[in-house]
Amino acid sequence: MKIKKIKINSYGKLNNKEINLNNINLIYGKNESGKSTLLNFIMSMFFGINKNKNGKNISDLEKYTPWNNNEEFSGKLEYITDNNNEYKIYREFKKKNPEIYDKNDIEISNQFTIDKKNGNQFFNDQFNVSREMLSSTVITEQKEVELDENMQGKLLQKIANITESGDEEISYKSAVNKINKLLLNEVGTEKSQERPLNIAEKNIREYTNKLNELKEYNNFNYQYEENNNKLLNNLKEEENKNKILNEINNYLNNIEKDKNEIIIKNNILNENIKKFNKNIEKNVKNDEKIEKNNKKTQKNNKKEIIFILLFLIIFNLLGIIFINNLIIKIILSILIPIYFIIIFKINNNNNSTDNTEEKNNEIIIENNLIEKNINDQKNEINILKNKLNEKINLEKNKIINKYGSEVNELFDDNINLKLKINERKINDIKLELHKLKISKENIEPKLEKIIEYKEALEFEKEKYLELKNKAKIFEMTKNILDESYQEMKQNILPKLNSKFNENIRDFTDNKYTKLIVGDTIKVEMDTGKIIDLDSLSTGTIEQVYMALRLSAIDELSKEKLPIILDEAFAYYDDERMEKILEKISKLNNQIIILTCTNRERKILEKIGVSFEYVEL
Repeated sequence: MKIKKIKINSYGKLNNKEINLNNINLIYGKNESGKSTLLNFIMSMFFGINKNKNGKNISDLEKYTPWNNNEEFSGKLEYITDNNNEYKIYREFKKKNPEIYDKNDIEISNQFTIDKKNGNQFFNDQFNVSREMLSSTVITEQKEVELDENMQGKLLQKIANITESGDEEISYKSAVNKINKLLLNEVGTEKSQERPLNIAEKNIREYTNKLNELKEYNNFNYQYEENNNKLLNNLKEEENKNKILNEINNYLNNIEKDKNEIIIKNNILNENIKKFNKNIEKNVKNDEKIEKNNKKTQKNNKKEIIFILLFLIIFNLLGIIFINNLIIKIILSILIPIYFIIIFKINNNNNSTDNTEEKNNEIIIENNLIEKNINDQKNEINILKNKLNEKINLEKNKIINKYGSEVNELFDDNINLKLKINERKINDIKLELHKLKISKENIEPKLEKIIEYKEALEFEKEKYLELKNKAKIFEMTKNILDESYQEMKQNILPKLNSKFNENIRDFTDNKYTKLIVGDTIKVEMDTGKIIDLDSLSTGTIEQVYMALRLSAIDELSKEKLPIILDEAFAYYDDERMEKILEKISKLNNQIIILTCTNRERKILEKIGVSFEYVEL
């Protein structure tokens, strides 16, 4: 990859600046002229401008935003990949995503991954390199090569990091130590004390013991729930049954009214039938009486008898008048009333017979009316019975369809008794529920303690499992780090060493020939002597550091990424600078050197290296 052109509309102190770049580029500017700003601009074009402070006093967004709001806080960068694909990036830095175009100026921004937090990831998609990786390998900033009293230690640490992880900012050993420290502080181990894991174990034991002490109440609690649920279910069943029984009772009461009406009409009918039968009996008796009188009349001729009796009365009267015998007179006087009585009786018998026949006629007429009423009443009763049967079947079927065929057995005359039994059961269940509630209220404080301890125990168990899982994650992370480290030692480190050995020989005229990585980092001299790296001079350590960085660059990406050096040789002597410039000028990577001196220009001209010169 090579950067072809940079256009800065406004970025920090740089305004309306266009820079064309070649393979080797020397960008000159006095101190505070904007070299570091240019480097930050390039990184911001690739990855977006940092909005977080990241340990600084102000963020890059605040630092490089133009003071004049009318200035366009934007820029454009053109680059070409190793397979000759050309891209143009235009970015407004207050927006998250840039606009990306191909060589034909067709926008292709949506062809790359869009991260919700960090925006378009085109650089990572194309080169598989993050901002952090790029800044820690191919870019060397001035602050990294300042020679102060701590410089040697810093360089040694960076060299150790590169040999461990391939990244000067990442130390495998330091990472493992940090994980172990986090594991101890945030989790703990079985051997540690008063760590989160140990505290959780202790709390689990304490709450378990407390729950064991309240075990009998805990059993009551389970039993209470079981009994309470059972009683509630029974109550629900009995109340449902009560509802059914009341419906059946209402149904039976409704049809009872209809039954009573039929009974009343039956009673009236029976009375009429009795009356009808009595009238018939009277008719029979009257007929017998008439027949008897008729027979008697047939025996005695009434008229003759009466005539004879009248004659006797006259004869007695004449005898009383003409006979002088007193006794005979008395006898005749007594006989005369007797004859009259007999005549009266005979006449009465005739009248009685006549009255009886008349009464018989009245009874017959009345019975005819009664018989008609009886027939009408029978018809009416039959109609009522049919309607009642239809109503019984209809209402009964409604209830059966509503509650099921099993309620059929409830339809009997004992419904009131069943209702009383059912209501008694309901009251008994409610009483049991009330007793159960009182029992629970009496031990409620104990039950609350059980709930409190259970919740606390569950919390501690969850916490314990989380801590155990966290410990597993730490262990897995260490294993992954170890696997990555071992893989790097087997695959990447040999290549890194091979390239380093080549670079260090070139930088030191074969004085140092080999890097040896073990528990400590050592170098081998041309004489075969092996010495610890920290026993070398700071200048030599710088050369080792630069050799390692250049060696790591080729392992960073399949692309030959640009190497950007910001005041990287400020403290090199001319001889060392010449050797390094000669070495890097032969690399296939694009070289961008930012400097505030003319030493790099003179050396490049001296060794005959063609370069693009830009002055800020």
